[in-house]
Amino acid sequence: MKKVEQLTSMNMIEDFMKNHELSFLYVSRQDCGVCHAVLPKLRELLDKFPLIHLGHVNAYDVGEVSAKYSILTVPALLLFVDGKEFLRAARFVHFDELENQIEKIYRMYN
Repeated sequence: MKKVEQLTSMNMIEDFMKNHELSFLYVSRQDCGVCHAVLPKLRELLDKFPLIHLGHVNAYDVGEVSAKYSILTVPALLLFVDGKEFLRAARFVHFDELENQIEKIYRMYN
């Protein structure tokens, strides 16, 4: 399964995106059942895309993340290319559709 980097501050999030051309943020909360179910599926999916780096943010620990990235619900899945958001999915994720979207973006930058 894809390695997950725990991001516990806005500085860590910003550094994570600066250090990785393809960065994927997974924003969740501890009390979110859907969040717990989606993360393992996301890690498995991202195994197919080795150049994408996965960072996990707990929205309770880093409250500013919701305002900075306009996150209204969790889980929120955001793919950034060179620090710019290219893809967003939230709450109920359709993994087949998500995989197709990631694949298109990945092919452009790989």
